[in-house]
Amino acid sequence: MKIFFVSDLHGSKCRYDALFSHIRRSVPDCVLFGGDQLPLKDPGDFVQNYFIAELVKLKKELGDTYPEFILIPGNDDPAVFDELFTSAEKKELLKFIPEKTIALNDFTITGYPFVPPTPFQLKDREKYDVSRYVDPGCLPPDAGRRTVKPLYDVEFSTISKDLDMLCSGLDANRSVFLFHSPPYKSALDRAALDGQMYDHVPLDLHVGSIAIQRFIESFQPLLTLHGHVHESHRLTGEWKEQSGRTFSMSAASDNNKLTIITISTENISSAKREEFE
Repeated sequence: MKIFFVSDLHGSKCRYDALFSHIRRSVPDCVLFGGDQLPLKDPGDFVQNYFIAELVKLKKELGDTYPEFILIPGNDDPAVFDELFTSAEKKELLKFIPEKTIALNDFTITGYPFVPPTPFQLKDREKYDVSRYVDPGCLPPDAGRRTVKPLYDVEFSTISKDLDMLCSGLDANRSVFLFHSPPYKSALDRAALDGQMYDHVPLDLHVGSIAIQRFIESFQPLLTLHGHVHESHRLTGEWKEQSGRTFSMSAASDNNKLTIITISTENISSAKREEFE
């Protein structure tokens, strides 16, 4: 199975146009989106009048070779627009899998959109990580704003508890996890916070999830895919790493080009990361 993985496109039509062009040239079996698909301005209009319209066009062109489009939201994607993706799912244009697991060929793909607390105001996709601790300079999940009422207990829900439930009954050897947050203290979560302080406390240079880090170490899924920290690749020079048998990869980027990671499930270690304009 040939997979394209992208993340953090943030509504850039240049990036999306490059993605759709590359899909037409080199048709994959599936395209995985790691969150933060939407622009800050007019996200609903973008989904309906551009993204979904392009998928309809692509499906007509490719017919039986139309890839599976599998998406999770990110922390910059307001939850109020989730219904647009679920509506597109009913039309068999995509699969929207926040906190869901689906079967694809001989594999399972599990989506998880939540990130640990950030300094940002939108809290639809933020949860406490392993405890109620919040890094200096960040806002707790019950602060800020939300676009929908959460269906979970904000005060006591954690990423750690969620992952324990999500992996129950899964075969780790055939499991792909689509995360927005990268694992903590990895090459994939290095932020540009050098020398910055909050109330005289140095800020942690790593902003990923401790729960996701521990999950990878203990469950050892076949593959985990990440985004969220745009500058990590530029700062570390790395976009993938291996922990035991698990390969973890990030498609986040802080330049204006489209980044695609191409993965063959027959040889995960041969994955390549390319940029397109």
